[in-house]
Amino acid sequence: MNYRHAFHAGNFADVFKHVLLRELVRAMQRKPKPFLLLDTHAGRGRYDLARADGGGRAPEWPEGIGRLWGANDLPPALADYVAAVRAFNRAAGAEDDTLRFYPGSPLLALPLLRPEDRCAFCELQPEEAEALERECAFARKCRVHRSDGYGAPRAMLPPLEKRALVLIDPPFEAADEMKRVAVAVEEGLRRSPAAVFAVWYPISGRASTAPLFLPVRERRLAPTLVAELRVQGEAAEVGLGGCGLAILNPPWQFAAEARPVLQALVRLLALDDGAACRLDWLVAESS
Repeated sequence: MNYRHAFHAGNFADVFKHVLLRELVRAMQRKPKPFLLLDTHAGRGRYDLARADGGGRAPEWPEGIGRLWGANDLPPALADYVAAVRAFNRAAGAEDDTLRFYPGSPLLALPLLRPEDRCAFCELQPEEAEALERECAFARKCRVHRSDGYGAPRAMLPPLEKRALVLIDPPFEAADEMKRVAVAVEEGLRRSPAAVFAVWYPISGRASTAPLFLPVRERRLAPTLVAELRVQGEAAEVGLGGCGLAILNPPWQFAAEARPVLQALVRLLALDDGAACRLDWLVAESS
């Protein structure tokens, strides 16, 4: 699938991913020791929703962040996420409270980091990397790497901090993308067995999760929690009706914290009666 993020920015998949990413960062910070945040496919950092080219298709953000923008009584995790997007949108120059600018994963996670934490953002596309460098120019302990993110876990783990949260969110444009994800995860865990890996994936007939899920389950690489969100039933004729996040070595009690978030997202983002969420263990935690 050709996932042009400038067009998809702020859609339901971004909402799902970014809310859970911020919650993972906060969960990592329950321990006082610093950690490395590594984003292997970071993108450009800022997306102008008014300029996204969908090739004639309607923009996707109204059915994502747009659904939450004016919502009342949001659960704490979603209210925190919307407040972060609102602050970014205002700082980026949006007029009044009109939603125009949406932050990518790096700029939603970066403000949460403590002075002792560190981040590394990888982006292979030169224009995207240059844009992200501008966004992060004044951030302490942050570096943008113009490199293929699939090699980052092997090259950057274990970190000096001895703790790491690794987000792998590739474009899924190549047929072997999930296999490359699996290799990167296994190499990273070999070097840093306690690192937390969060792997985003589309729920699509063209992007099977088997190349990742099978080795994780059969080799029991690490305790693995699977969170999924579907905004439409399986029979819906859409390019992307759902997505998931496979979390290896999830922080303690993260499953209990994620469940009400997913339930709220189903209620807020559903497009038909087939909307649903899933939260279970691919590899159970040791007792």
